[in-house]
Amino acid sequence: MLENWFWFILLGLASFRLTRLVVLDKITTIIRKPFVEEIEEENENGEMEAYIIIKGKGIRKWIGELLSCYWCTGVWVTTGLFLLITFYPFAGKSALIIFAAAGVAGIMESIVGKLID
Repeated sequence: MLENWFWFILLGLASFRLTRLVVLDKITTIIRKPFVEEIEEENENGEMEAYIIIKGKGIRKWIGELLSCYWCTGVWVTTGLFLLITFYPFAGKSALIIFAAAGVAGIMESIVGKLID
């Protein structure tokens, strides 16, 4: 039973990190670019705010909506990771461990960053 919970928690952490990578990280902007336009503007307080404009119609718009929604993308990322560990256990478990560790590192960095500021 403990093993199942362990892999479930790893799946959650890996899904968290991979979803953030797809939806928010700058390194994957090239994947989102055909589907969304990301605009940054300065607000009245002098802070930068990001806005997303969905491009196109039909399937292009649907993919843009998906890539701009953390919750929507998270469902598909989790499904993909689950199928990967189910049908290709070696590759799937390796991916889970890598992305889960990166997720924990990101969470820890956020906590440390808030403590230092």
